[in-house]
Amino acid sequence: MDPILTAVFRDIGKASPTIAYVGAANEDNPAFFERMVGMIQAVGKCTIVQAITHPDDADIKKAVKTIRSADAIFVSGGDVEAGMEVLEKKGITGIFCELYDQGKLLFGVSAGSIMLAREWVRWRDPDDDSTAELFPCLGVAPVLCDTHGEADGWEELKAAVALSSDGAIGYGITSSTCLKIGPFGDVAAMGGSISRYSRRGKTAKREADLVP
Repeated sequence: MDPILTAVFRDIGKASPTIAYVGAANEDNPAFFERMVGMIQAVGKCTIVQAITHPDDADIKKAVKTIRSADAIFVSGGDVEAGMEVLEKKGITGIFCELYDQGKLLFGVSAGSIMLAREWVRWRDPDDDSTAELFPCLGVAPVLCDTHGEADGWEELKAAVALSSDGAIGYGITSSTCLKIGPFGDVAAMGGSISRYSRRGKTAKREADLVP
């Protein structure tokens, strides 16, 4: 992850930036927070401030202030649907696109990366594929993506692509790689090849990998 985080710090473009940490997807787990802080601060000098959103008594005004005042926003991993439910319940999903439009850098890992994208897939009944449906995410990145799903052949990503509009592209971000979305929607692979699937008819078809 070091080269990717080095690029993140370069794109933030500020010495010793402040980074807001959003851990809604893992219930603001302290151990997860410490692990991510260690990983990020091992690469660049920064201050990481936790924007706590999960507890029922969370101070949301304080969390929003932390997010708005930071130089960059990091969305941590966990469970995509649970993380979105927290942010929707607390009424703060809109600020992420707002801040991105203002030029703020946002980045994520695992479920956090998926949350930054357009939408994701869930099953009302895990044993019935006909119950699969898409649900909205933060929409900062106008794409569909999944992370480290190479072991199962990107089954969830393919399901999401198949449910999307015709011609939609889904990106499979393999371990130790990164999908970078530019301000005009341009897409680039970092750290290695990224799998791609497109919707043709009602199915997801494998396309050529996106390469650095």
